[in-house]
Amino acid sequence: MQRRKFIQHAGLSLGMIALSSHQTFADSLLQPKYKFSLLRNNVGIFTEQGGTIAWLSNSSGMVVVDTQFQDPAMHLIAELKKGSEKPVQYLINTHHHGDHTGGNIAFKGLAEKVVGHVNCLSNHQKTAAAQKSEDKQLFADTVFQDQWKAKVGSERIQAHYFGAAHTNGDIIVHFQDANIAHMGDLMFNRRYPFIDRSAGANIQSWTEVLEKAIAKYDNDTLFVFGHSLDPEKVTGNKEDLKAMQNYLEKLLVFVKNEIKSGKSKDDILKVVSIPGAEEFQGQGIQRSLTAAYEELTA
Repeated sequence: MQRRKFIQHAGLSLGMIALSSHQTFADSLLQPKYKFSLLRNNVGIFTEQGGTIAWLSNSSGMVVVDTQFQDPAMHLIAELKKGSEKPVQYLINTHHHGDHTGGNIAFKGLAEKVVGHVNCLSNHQKTAAAQKSEDKQLFADTVFQDQWKAKVGSERIQAHYFGAAHTNGDIIVHFQDANIAHMGDLMFNRRYPFIDRSAGANIQSWTEVLEKAIAKYDNDTLFVFGHSLDPEKVTGNKEDLKAMQNYLEKLLVFVKNEIKSGKSKDDILKVVSIPGAEEFQGQGIQRSLTAAYEELTA
């Protein structure tokens, strides 16, 4: 009798464990795969698929910097609407690449103004025309050359263009009161970057752009990165900017020396890390090496 009760109780316990495990697994499937988090002073970030998004939501309105793709953009909009029914006054694109602008279309009829550098708009339009995807885009309607400013409630926003880098249309968006600067794809934190020469990228100029950013912002500035080797480290400080600058400088020096020593492009592309910048890892080192080779031999 006791043995029968033991088996019954054991079976019930195992069943409850199995049910609990099943519920936990099922709940995990229902959990959102995105992260929506506050950083400082009503400014936060959103990550899911693509380049990191920054957002501002205060009593006067909302601002969104970059949009990833359409589905993530819809998730972001839903999260923003949970906290406010204020309008999206500005949608700002740091540059034109699809993992930063693909979700723009979700803001059609929501964003009062779409802001970007003049070269960002040109690149965006050319890329969409080549892909015959104009109907899936929301292009900038407000463009600038060097600097753009706006105020949303108590938050002052400045966007700066310091020159060609990852493309010829990358900007930095600074929330001045929060002291948060979205770097877009000027920053691939410890990850091999994409260098889009077809859109005017220039590695030497990129190092100078980062130098200008290091000089302009103070030691309390919190930087938001477009991408990171560690997906949890999409924010950082000036030391991270200096590491990125060092990678680009070492990349140019290495490829230049290899060319001088008579190495072919194919030989150079066999390299698996950049001397002096080994902390940069991931996939895509050949893209960096190719871009540097083309820049140095153009």
